[in-house]
Amino acid sequence: MARPDPKTGSTPVPSRKRRLATVAGYLADSSAREFDRLVYERVRLGILSALAVNSSMSFSQLKDLLETSDGNLSVHARKLEDAGYLNCKKSFVGRTPKTEYRITAKGRRSLERYLEHMEAIIHATRGE
Repeated sequence: MARPDPKTGSTPVPSRKRRLATVAGYLADSSAREFDRLVYERVRLGILSALAVNSSMSFSQLKDLLETSDGNLSVHARKLEDAGYLNCKKSFVGRTPKTEYRITAKGRRSLERYLEHMEAIIHATRGE
């Protein structure tokens, strides 16, 4: 992180060229190449994020929160479930089906890695 100039008190901002070189260097790093594309998609990221802060959520709650269609949510939730990122429990309340989702430890780790990756890109882009 750049130190403030003792005379002016302002922190120097790296040139655009240097910031881009830093971001390019970060992206060339092997850990950046392991970026989890499964988490990157908007609806899947929304599902994991919502479940990371709630112990569980129903299909209806996720659908309302993410403002998506039944089919779209179903497809994305299935991909996360197949990858082991979600647990899905289906039951009935009376005659009404209820689907409840929980994030798994693997899903939480993947979300954390994704967030760390994005934070690193943001810091590198800003020259921090």
